[in-house]
Amino acid sequence: MGKGKKGGGKRLNKSQVTEQVMALFQDHAGELVDIKTIFRELHFNTHPAKLLCMDVIDDLLMDDYIVEQAQMRYTLATKTTVMEGLFQRKHNGKNTFLPDDGGEPVLVAERNALHAMDGDRVRVQMMARRRGHVREAQVTAILKRADKTFVGKLSVSRDFAFLLTEDRTLSNDIFIPKTQLKGAKSGDKVIVKIIEWPENSKNPIGKVVEVLGKAGDNETEMHAILAEFGLPYTYPKAAEEAAAHIDATITPQDIAEREDFRDRLTFTIDPRDAKDFDDALSFRIISPALYEIGVHIADVSHYVIEGSVIDKEAVKRATSVYLVDRTIPMLPERLCNEICSLRPDEDKLCYSVIFTMNERAEVKKWRLVHSIIRSDRRFAYEEVQALFEARGEASPEDLQNPTTEKVEPWFDNLSVEEKASPLGELEGALITLNRLAKLLRAKRFAAGAVDFERPEVRFEIDDQGKPLSTYVKVAKDANKLIEEFMLLANRTVAESVGRVPKGKKAKVLPYRIHEQPDPDKLLNLSQFVAKFGRKFKTTGTKQEVSRNINKLLHSVQGQKEQNLVEMVALKAMMKAKYSTVNIGHYGLAFDFYTHFTSPIRRYPDLMVHRLLTRYAEGGRSASQEKYEALCEQSSDMEQTAALAERASIKYKQVEFMSDKLGQEFDGVISGITEFGIYVEINENKCEGMVPLRDLDDDYYDFDERNYQLLGRRRHRRYTLGDPIRIRVARANLDKKQLDFAIAE
Repeated sequence: MGKGKKGGGKRLNKSQVTEQVMALFQDHAGELVDIKTIFRELHFNTHPAKLLCMDVIDDLLMDDYIVEQAQMRYTLATKTTVMEGLFQRKHNGKNTFLPDDGGEPVLVAERNALHAMDGDRVRVQMMARRRGHVREAQVTAILKRADKTFVGKLSVSRDFAFLLTEDRTLSNDIFIPKTQLKGAKSGDKVIVKIIEWPENSKNPIGKVVEVLGKAGDNETEMHAILAEFGLPYTYPKAAEEAAAHIDATITPQDIAEREDFRDRLTFTIDPRDAKDFDDALSFRIISPALYEIGVHIADVSHYVIEGSVIDKEAVKRATSVYLVDRTIPMLPERLCNEICSLRPDEDKLCYSVIFTMNERAEVKKWRLVHSIIRSDRRFAYEEVQALFEARGEASPEDLQNPTTEKVEPWFDNLSVEEKASPLGELEGALITLNRLAKLLRAKRFAAGAVDFERPEVRFEIDDQGKPLSTYVKVAKDANKLIEEFMLLANRTVAESVGRVPKGKKAKVLPYRIHEQPDPDKLLNLSQFVAKFGRKFKTTGTKQEVSRNINKLLHSVQGQKEQNLVEMVALKAMMKAKYSTVNIGHYGLAFDFYTHFTSPIRRYPDLMVHRLLTRYAEGGRSASQEKYEALCEQSSDMEQTAALAERASIKYKQVEFMSDKLGQEFDGVISGITEFGIYVEINENKCEGMVPLRDLDDDYYDFDERNYQLLGRRRHRRYTLGDPIRIRVARANLDKKQLDFAIAE
């Protein structure tokens, strides 16, 4: 056996090895110690000695004496048995405790939760660990209740009322005394706050804090979705009043302090129903192969002063929220739709990136300036796309699937005089910009950008919010034109601050960052696509891996497994977020990237505008701690807004399908879980589930690794991506849930 210094050449027993290993970790407190170091320092040179040492390490991990930070690398655990942190409630009773020190989550069984609610700050006592079981803790005190509310439908009887909520973090309905109803009636959607949860009571006790309206009413349901995610659906009066008092006059001093682009050919391209135009492009030919291209962004920072009432509300919201039938703006409507919006034939204040670019889309020089512009025309994407397709300037894939929207062909109806005017010049400008955008896009993908473009389901709705039909929104050349110039502006201003000489520290800036994919998930993707006879190499440089991803995604276009492979590949990607610590943007293949181009609807862009102005005036670097906190808030709210948007889409899908009960549709299996099969209907892209309980022809096993259900007796197989015919069985609006049945 190993001859350790303290062993004196004797064969050590397990307790002696444990003593030595514990002493080594005490000597290296705060350090990361790998297994080779342990073997070397304790002279465990033989195979039996190493095996015994590994057995001891397993015991020390089980006893929480040490923590495995990475594979075979450990640190001394500094936790006590009593800790404070955040409580996370789960609908299955397997709640978790998140320690303040950032350690691993700890299981808190429902019986040990002390009725703690999701988001509560709690104190826990670690419980004695049972061999073969995970760590568990018991809540001993609730230090601070989370300011959490619940949304649901009210059920009122003669003596009492209950809130029936779909919140998955709460497995019990909320009891509401009749004195706490605030005038709400049975069937109303309401917001409820828990005021008490007696220790021996199964149900918490709550009070109605707001009545949203009758369940099923569109306005009520959209407000309920926003309330469910803690998002506002009205604007505070104080902020609205502050916006009403903003002086929108552009003074001679404003003009004197800015570069004047009002004589440049300028236009906006946005969705046809947009009202907040926060970006515009200008175009000027310098010489036959050299162009001046301006990316002009609404100068929101001129009107929204940091720390003001409007600014504080914008910080809380951090983003505009886009539900199916409405926009919940970050800024008061007077600012986002009127004062700041770059509407045609109106003078507007902007912050602009001005590029001098040649015909190969190479930036020869650029500058960042505060400006004044005047847009000549407002375009919808469909109008510009129609021009590209009519002139043969669209991409081959766009020409194969031309736009179906009815668009007035403005470019063919111009008079001779109009063709000589700015309106006529627009056609040439748009075509030139489209060609340059395609070159920029090609360069981006050659550098390793990942081509993740998935179509989005949209609804045609009537004045009451009722969905009439669905359509799939696909990004075409007109969209990509704007996208490429916005990406160029965002990257350029990020580089202007972040790229500094070696040895110098860059000033603080909020970056848009995107980490590299999880290697284990990429390996899983490689193993998965091999089932379809496809190869995917996960090793190599960042650029090589991203090119391999693109090659894989392009190879499955139009194939049965396309949706399936795209979903698995997407799961391997990390989520983009905001941070003052720049690590680059993997998906875009940019070393420096920020958000500068949408300050009307995103708070990080407003932060970037303010900091760029500050640094241009010679100001010192801003507080990293302050801006990192703002970045975290913005990232969190972005995720919350996305969840609310998806919930509104799901609600409208169920509403759209609710009058189609019993009808049959062709679809594709879009998801497999232990609960059943998710199916997306080909015709309208609505998704529902065939519950496992309804598959009563056999007993099915869930094969998570291969994304399939397999029947034990008949061996019928349901696999992700398979075509399938279903019948609409149930449409539950309260649960936003569509149930399908297999059509025989």
